[in-house]
Amino acid sequence: SCDQYAVELQPTVPNATDRFAKTLTILPKPGGGEYGKFYSIPALNDPKIDKLPYCIRILLESAVRNYDNFQVTESDVQNIIDWEKTSPKLAEIPFKPARLVLMDNTGGPAVVDLAAIRDVIAELESDPKKINPLVPVDVVIDHSVRVDVAKCADALKQNMDLEFSRNKERFSFFKWASSAFNNMLVLPPGSGILHQVNLEYLSRVVFKADGVLYPDSVVGTDSHTTMINSLGVAGWGVGGIEAMAAMLGQPMSMVLPGVVGFKLTGKLQDGVTTTDLALTLTQMLRKHGVVGKFIEFHGEGVGSIPLPARATIANMTPEYGATMGFFPVDQVALDYLRLIGRSDETVSMIEAYLRANNMFVDCNEPQTGPVYSSDLELDLTTVEPSVAGPKRPHDRVPLKEMKSDWHACLGNEVGFKGYAVPKEQHNKIVKFDFHGQPAEITHGSVVLAAVCSSTNSSNPSVMIGAGLVAKKACELGLEVKPWVKTSLAPGSLVVTKYLEHSGLQEYLNHQGFHLVGYGCTTCIGNSGDLDKSLSDAIVDNDVVVVAVLSGNRNYEGRVHPLTRANYLASPPLVVAYALAGTVDIDFENEPIGIGKDGKEVYFKDVWPTNEEIEQVIKSNVLPKMFVDTYGSITEGNDAWNNLVVPKETLYPWDPKSTYIHKPAYLENITMTPPGPPSVKDAYCLLSLGDSITTDHISPSGVIKPGTPAAKYLLERGVKPENFTTYGSRRANDEIVVRGAFANIRIVNKLLEGEVGPKTVHVPTGEKHYVFDAAMKYKSEGHDMVILAGDEYGAGSSRDSAAKGPLLLGVKAVIAKGFERIHRSNLVGMGIIPLRFKAGEDADSLNLSGHECFTIDLPRKITEIRPGQDVTVTTQNGKSFTCTLCINTQVCHI
Repeated sequence: SCDQYAVELQPTVPNATDRFAKTLTILPKPGGGEYGKFYSIPALNDPKIDKLPYCIRILLESAVRNYDNFQVTESDVQNIIDWEKTSPKLAEIPFKPARLVLMDNTGGPAVVDLAAIRDVIAELESDPKKINPLVPVDVVIDHSVRVDVAKCADALKQNMDLEFSRNKERFSFFKWASSAFNNMLVLPPGSGILHQVNLEYLSRVVFKADGVLYPDSVVGTDSHTTMINSLGVAGWGVGGIEAMAAMLGQPMSMVLPGVVGFKLTGKLQDGVTTTDLALTLTQMLRKHGVVGKFIEFHGEGVGSIPLPARATIANMTPEYGATMGFFPVDQVALDYLRLIGRSDETVSMIEAYLRANNMFVDCNEPQTGPVYSSDLELDLTTVEPSVAGPKRPHDRVPLKEMKSDWHACLGNEVGFKGYAVPKEQHNKIVKFDFHGQPAEITHGSVVLAAVCSSTNSSNPSVMIGAGLVAKKACELGLEVKPWVKTSLAPGSLVVTKYLEHSGLQEYLNHQGFHLVGYGCTTCIGNSGDLDKSLSDAIVDNDVVVVAVLSGNRNYEGRVHPLTRANYLASPPLVVAYALAGTVDIDFENEPIGIGKDGKEVYFKDVWPTNEEIEQVIKSNVLPKMFVDTYGSITEGNDAWNNLVVPKETLYPWDPKSTYIHKPAYLENITMTPPGPPSVKDAYCLLSLGDSITTDHISPSGVIKPGTPAAKYLLERGVKPENFTTYGSRRANDEIVVRGAFANIRIVNKLLEGEVGPKTVHVPTGEKHYVFDAAMKYKSEGHDMVILAGDEYGAGSSRDSAAKGPLLLGVKAVIAKGFERIHRSNLVGMGIIPLRFKAGEDADSLNLSGHECFTIDLPRKITEIRPGQDVTVTTQNGKSFTCTLCINTQVCHI
C-alpha cells in the first residue's frame, strides 16, 4: 500500500558518535508510547538555529545524524549552524541524501555504469557483489513513450505497443538490474512520470529506519527532481556521476548555498492559474539571479496555494536557475498526505516529528525566525494569465500582449525573440490538402497542442480546468482543426481516474485530446511526427508554426523539429489555443471560433471560474484513487512481466546491441586516479553563444537519417523506422558520442550563419558533422576545446552532455558562465570548466575560434585549488586568465 511504502526502512542509519549523542531524543506518541527516536536540532542549544531557513535546518539535521568525524566532521556541523556567516564565504559541506530517484534516459546510463563497475571490480579480482546501492534507488521508466499515434481511442495501446517493441532490450536490462542489485526498485513503463510518482507515492517526508526518524531527502538524475520540494522534502537534480557516488555511499560535497526568501502575499485572482504564477516566478527569479541558491517560499500567500499547485512552482526550479524551490511542511502539506492515501498514524508521526524538530511552519502566523541571504516579494493578486516563449521558459508574455508580442517576434532579427520574417510576409496564407479537405496555415498557426508533463498534470485544478474548457467548447459547437496534433499524457494514472470519474475525459476526447501515454512525451521531444501533408506545407513554405504545451521547457529543437516557436502554457490554455488554431490572436477582443448557432465564441465563453473547478475537484479527486493506483503499481503489465532476463551477477553484454553497450570511459580503470588532462595547442571544436542547453549538447529527439548516429545504426542492421531517439539510446556510448552537438538548431559561430550540427575543421576549412570533425582531430593527435557564452549547460541534468564531449576528445570548455549540474558533470568526466573573467568573453577578447589554445594547469591533482586562476595562451602568443570552475575541494579527487 502507499502507506507501507511511505515508511519503508532504509537498510542502515549512521550513528552519531558521543559528540552529538545527547541530541538523540525520544518522540512520544500522544496517549502513550513513542514514534521512535530522533536527532533534535533544538537540543544543540544554539540560538542561531532559530534564524536558519527551514531548508538549511534539513542540512543541519543530516550533518548531526551522519557525524562520524571523518566524512562529516564537527566543523561541518558548525559551518551549517553559522550559515549566515559561512554561506557568503562559500563554505563546503558534505550531504548524504536519504534516497535517489532515476528516470530511464539519464538513470539508464548510471545503471549501465554500475553494471560496468562490477566488471571492473571482477577484473581487479575483488567481489563484484559488493557493488550495490547503499541507499534506496527508485527508477521510473517514463522517457521512452512517443506520441506516434494520437487523436483516437486506442492511442495509448498503440503507443505502448510501439514503446515495448522499440525498447525491449532496454527494458530487459532494467528488469535485470532490479533483481541483480540490492536496494533498487524499478517501476515499469506506463507507471507515470517520475516526479509525479515521487510526489504521490515514493515520498516519505519523514523516514523511519532502525527506530530513528529523520527528514526525507532525495537527489535525482533529472533536474525537475525539485518538484518534491513542494512537500517539504529537500531534493534536487544531479548528474549521473554525482548520483553514482551517492548511490555507493559517498557524501555529496556541496557549497553551503545562499537562500532567497520569497514572500508571497494575497491570493490569485479568479481565472488565473498556478501555471501563470510559476511563469511569473520564473521570470522574476531569473532576473534576480539565483543559480546555485535555494529558494524558500513563505508568507501568508503560501497558505492559499494548494500543494499540487506548489508542485508546479517547485517543478520549474531549474527554469529559474535555482537548486531548490522549497516549501516547508504546513497544514496544507499534511492534508495532501491524507488525500494521497497516507494513514492518520503516519501523518501524525510526520507532524509530531517536524514540530519537535522546528521544521513545521504555520503560514498564517508571522515568521519571525528565518533570516535569508536576500528577499523577494510578490503580491499574488498581481499575477495575470501568461504564456512563456517562443524559445525560453523565462520569456514570459502576458496573455493580453500575446498578439503584439508574436508580431514583434516575427519581425525581430533572429534570436531568442526573433525570426526575421519580412513584415509583408507576416500574414501570408499557405493552403494545402489535408486528407481530401482544404486546410491552411500561417505564421503562428498552432500545429501541436499537448497537455503533458508532471509540471502541470500533478495539479488537478489545471487538469480539471482543461476538461472544462473542452466541455464548454463542445457545448458551444467548437472543434479543434483536424490537422492540429493534440494529445493528453498525464504523469499519473490517478489523473485518468478523476477525468473519467468527472466525465470530462469524454469532452477532451471530442477535441482530440485522447490519452496517448503515461510519460514525458512531447515535453522532452517525443512528440512524434506531424501529418506529412502538414509537414510538407511547413517546410516547402518556410512557415513559423507553433507548439503549445503544458511542459517546462521550450528550447529550440526540443519539442518538435518543425515547430520553431514553442510556448509553455497551462493545460486549459493549451486547449484554448488548440481551439483558436493560432497564437496570432487577441483573446480579449477576437473570437476563438464560430459556434453551432453561427455566433462568435470568445475566450471568456469557454474559460471556467475557480468555483467551477473547485466543485469538480471536491467530488472527483478522491483518496481511493491514489490508493488503488499505487497499490498495484509494481505489478507491471503483460509485456513487462513476460520479459525474460538473465540471472547473472555480471551483466552479459551483447556486442551486437545498439542500446546497451559497455562504456569505453570505464576501460583501463586503476586504483590510482590520473592527473589532470594536459591541454596543448588545442583546436576549437565549436564556438557557441549564450544559453547553450544540454538539449543542444546532447539532444533527446529523433535520430535523423544521414547523421553520424544514423550511419552507425544502419551499419548494424537497424532500419530507419527503428532508430528511435538519442535519449532512448544513451546507455550506448557509441550513440552518445555521435549525438553530441547533434541538435538541428544549434548555432556554431564557426559556421558564420549556418544553423545545424556541423562545424569547421580549422586546419583545412572543411565543414563536417561535429562527430566527424572531432574524429578527424583525434586521428591527427589534436586536443579540442569549446568556447561558449553564459548559461552553458542550462536545462536537463543529463550527464551525456558531459560524456559526449569527453568521448569526442574535448579537454576543456571555456565559457562566460555554467549551469550548476552541467558544470559538476563536466568535472566528473574530467573536462576542465573554465570561466572567463568578469566583463570578458570570446568576443571581447577577439577570439575567432580559429586559434590553438594551451591551458596551464598544475600537473599534480593535489595542487589544484577550487576557483584558482588559470592562464590560457593561443598560438600567436596572446594570453588571458580564466577561473577554474571547480567549486569544492573534493571535486577533483
